[in-house]
Formats: sequence, structure tokens, C-alpha cells
Amino acid sequence: MTTSRSYADFFVPESEVVLSARARAADLGAAPTGSGTAAALTFLAAAVVARSVVEIGTGTGVSGLHLFAGMAPDGILTTIDIEAEYQRAAKKAFIEAGIAPTRTRLINGRALDVLPRLTDGAYDLVLVDGARTEYPQYVAEALRLLRPGGVLIVDGALAGDKVADPTQRDADTVAVRDAGRLVRDDETLTSMLVPLGDGLLAAVKRG
Repeated sequence: MTTSRSYADFFVPESEVVLSARARAADLGAAPTGSGTAAALTFLAAAVVARSVVEIGTGTGVSGLHLFAGMAPDGILTTIDIEAEYQRAAKKAFIEAGIAPTRTRLINGRALDVLPRLTDGAYDLVLVDGARTEYPQYVAEALRLLRPGGVLIVDGALAGDKVADPTQRDADTVAVRDAGRLVRDDETLTSMLVPLGDGLLAAVKRG
């Protein structure tokens, strides 16, 4: 039986290019953003007419394709991943989608080494989807990078439904829970947590 949650996750159909990127993710052992969350990425990027976006965790390009679908036609995506093979797959997906190479900055490296080199207040949207144990640090960097009115998105914010259970104390769950609290308790942000996929935490930085 289809549940309301699964119905919501697959409500917006995905393109053949995205499905190909998902197939590459399966081949490489990557875990792409879920369909419902991916649709939300497009929606949020479109809502702020995003021209400058940072993505922490390139994967094989699934989330990047959805971001591009909502971004302004001249928007540029800076996407960071430690796995060069994933980024090669993502680059192929972007080419297949007809996205000009000048609109992508694929940076291979550890996000916490790359993010400090990016410009303060210069980005419309930041997507956090990297190593879960580093989520609190990613959130801190994202807040520095976002302009007033910019959007922070944290994927996997429910950590396999473990965040809501206080008895779950593994390193990943604790870090994701802490990141969520940082966002929720920050008075410069307006936030919400949506149970799409593995949880989508979104926040707007106030002016």
C-alpha cells in the first residue's frame, strides 16, 4: 500500500537524465538525495531565484541537477566532494542535461578545507549533504556564506528516523541532531523540518 509519505516522495516525476544519474550512483555505491527532497531543492532554488549555490556532497549529480532545474539561467553551482569518481559521474550528468561547463565549479576535496576559502555572504543557497559527523561545522560555514534572504538546506536531517529518538547516540545521529538544534535555535534563521525522504531541514537567513 502506498503511504502518504511515499506518495509525497514520488509526487514529482524525474527526468531521464536524473534517472541515469541515480543508476550511476547505484553502480558506484553512492547514496543520492531522495526524489521528494530533490523536488524540494528545485522548488527552493526557484523560490529565491538562486544564482550562486554551494553544494556540500556532489554525489553523482542527482541533487545538482535538481538545483539547476530551479536556479536562474545564469546560475553557478559550486559543488564539493571528496570522491573524484563521483564528481566525474556528476560532470557527465550535467553535460547530458545540457548545462554549460561555465555554470559548474566541481571542487574535489574535504568540504571543511574548501568552505573557508569561499566568500562571506555571497551565496543564495547552501545545501548540506556531506559527512554527517561534520554537519554542525557545515552549518556554521553555511551561515557565513549565505546572504540575507539566502536558504540553508540540510539533507538527511532525520538520520534514518534516529534523530527523534534520544536513546540513539551514535556519532552520526548526535552530529545531525546537534546541527538541527543549531539551526532551530539560531535567532537569525526562520526554519522548518519536513519529513521528506530522510528529513529535510530548511532555513532562511533573515536580513
